[in-house]
Amino acid sequence: MFSIFDEDEANIATASWTPSVDITENDDNFTLMADIPGVDPKDIEVTMENGVLTVKGERKTEEKTEKDNYRRVERQYGMFYRRFALPETANADKIDARSDKGVLKVVIPKKEGSHARHIQVKH
Repeated sequence: MFSIFDEDEANIATASWTPSVDITENDDNFTLMADIPGVDPKDIEVTMENGVLTVKGERKTEEKTEKDNYRRVERQYGMFYRRFALPETANADKIDARSDKGVLKVVIPKKEGSHARHIQVKH
């Protein structure tokens, strides 16, 4: 199972905002989906080191001028940073990451032979 580092462990890099993430698992892989609208894929970095998957990047600030008549600015800009401890069953060598329509999808295949096995309890 994935574990998410708590805030103290994850803030090695300064983060301005945190994207929402969903993590699913099936028999063959784990899938991480992160909402990162407005972030160019070239501004996203996904790394794997010592069993920890790191997703970081930056949403660039748009130029706002007085003539744009902004009344409210709620969207967050700047650096984002998330770290996830991968289970031992994850195959780090075959991780695939893609960004499409503001969603980053990271697929982490499971190692061969790492499927769950049902063990019958005898009585």
